[in-house]
Formats: sequence, structure tokens, C-alpha cells
Amino acid sequence: MVTLDTIFELLEDERRRYVLYYLYEADGPVAVRELVETIDTWEDEPPCDELRNRFDTIAADLKHTHLPKSAEVEFVQYDSEQGVIQMQGTPATFDTFVTIAKLVEASKKDR
Repeated sequence: MVTLDTIFELLEDERRRYVLYYLYEADGPVAVRELVETIDTWEDEPPCDELRNRFDTIAADLKHTHLPKSAEVEFVQYDSEQGVIQMQGTPATFDTFVTIAKLVEASKKDR
């Protein structure tokens, strides 16, 4: 059983929240590359000449920090060898908090 503290810990980092939002809506495994591309478009970073560097930075941050951290809960499965991650069997408590977090974050960006 996932604790409320664990859910809040998962949701405390913006980039990790983006991972969880995307996985929550996905129907099955997601390639890490697809996740990196999506997060790159969601982040509020201005366009820059070093787009490849930013992509590599996001990829490294996800692979070394946020994907392993997310996979500490039983409903997130990360296969680093295959480069895929998925979410399934989320508990109702997580469903509630990830939905609220996503709505709050979306309303913040609309301002």
C-alpha cells in the first residue's frame, strides 16, 4: 500500500509530476524517448540554440533520478534496459492526488 507521504514525495518535483501525468494518461508502456520529447514541450523553457543539450539533460535527469524514484512504488514499472516505463493498477488515493495536481498545475499555466 502506498502512503500519502510517498504520493506527496512523488509529486513534489515538477519534472517527475510531468512523468506521472503522462504515464497516468497512457495506455500501456511508454518509450523513455517519447516521454523526454513530451516533457521538453511541456516545460516552460524558452527556445534555445542548444536544443540537443536540453533534450540530453532531460533524458539524463529522468533516467538517473525521476524514473527510478517513480518505480519505487508498485504501480510504476520501469525497464531501463528496454527504455520503457508504464503505470498500472494505481490506488484510488494516487488517482485523486495526481488528478488534482494536474488540474491545479494546468490552471496555473492558463493565467
